[in-house]
Amino acid sequence: MTQVLLPGATLGVLGSGQLGRMFAIAARRLGYRVHVLSPDDDTPTGQVADLEVKADYLDLDRVAEFARSVSVVTFEFENVPAETTSICERFAPVRPAGSVLFTSQNRRREKTYLREAGLPVTPFASVESVEQLTAALKELGTPAVLKTADWGYDGKGQTVIRSVDDASAAWQQLGVPHAILEAFIDFDSELSVVAARGMNGDFVSYGPIGNTHSNHILDISVCPARVPASVAQKAIEIARAVLERLDVIGVLCVEFFLTRDGRLLINETAPRPHNSGHLTIDAHTSCQFEQQVRAICGLPLGSSEQRSPSAMANLLGDHWEAARANAGNVPGTEPNWPALLAQPNVKLHLYGKREARLGRKMGHLTALAHSVDEAERIARAARTAMASH
Repeated sequence: MTQVLLPGATLGVLGSGQLGRMFAIAARRLGYRVHVLSPDDDTPTGQVADLEVKADYLDLDRVAEFARSVSVVTFEFENVPAETTSICERFAPVRPAGSVLFTSQNRRREKTYLREAGLPVTPFASVESVEQLTAALKELGTPAVLKTADWGYDGKGQTVIRSVDDASAAWQQLGVPHAILEAFIDFDSELSVVAARGMNGDFVSYGPIGNTHSNHILDISVCPARVPASVAQKAIEIARAVLERLDVIGVLCVEFFLTRDGRLLINETAPRPHNSGHLTIDAHTSCQFEQQVRAICGLPLGSSEQRSPSAMANLLGDHWEAARANAGNVPGTEPNWPALLAQPNVKLHLYGKREARLGRKMGHLTALAHSVDEAERIARAARTAMASH
């Protein structure tokens, strides 16, 4: 029988961004210690962890030393090298397993795995040359989206192709040896299901959550999503199948396109808490980060009951720029936090990042209300208020 890690144990996190920060906050609330490893220091996670280790992920001696100091290892983003998790697994369990990370961090492996498992994915083709790209465009049609196989997020590493004649230019622009071409989906909405699976196979989920994007970055999430109950149930069933097929221990998010004819297609997976799930901190009994702690420690999963309709709005460096512009570009101008916090039923979460840059996720806010429409209205109003001066 697998040993349960009780409060007081030390949990290790690979990666030091905002997801690790919120995981560490949840872990410490439950009485655990947290160590974090990444190539940076004074990081969002490191600011709230018990120990911050600055080391390259491929400094395997340091990674091994890190793994020896903890009882379990998890990760907060996908771009952790396979060698890193492999070394960790020699000294501590990695949850979700390195094999899950290996599958999810490469679009070609991920989509091939899901398709072969009989799960609904967006139509795609693997491409390794401009000739293969041209053939795939003729098969899938245009427009289509060309994406790198590795290391893509928030719209990075992809380009839309609108004509077969643009194949050569698109291939040169991407500049990678391996890619996938995806059919362009005329979708009605984008949804995500954040779910957790325990060591005993127990499963809980949130959602589906309705998402809107701006410049390929998540902008607003609402829960519950504005979809029929039958669609919501189907999305949860598919998400459960994904977690069970991958044998996930921990949290994983499944992102979907809902087509105009009512079909759910998996866009991608993320084997960790997800940006859209941040609203669970304030709107649900047990948030996605607490579920991650519970799952990797072998504890019973918490209730995912939603206590209030909610909306989350991302706060990007762009909003800092807007505040400065409205204040006459005075150096050092901060957003108008009092104006934001004067909005009713709004919770502010800042990630401790030192520099605000365009497109950089600096924090988020969550609004609670009697309906998702009202929650979204409040969230947008609060975000607008923060730029006022």
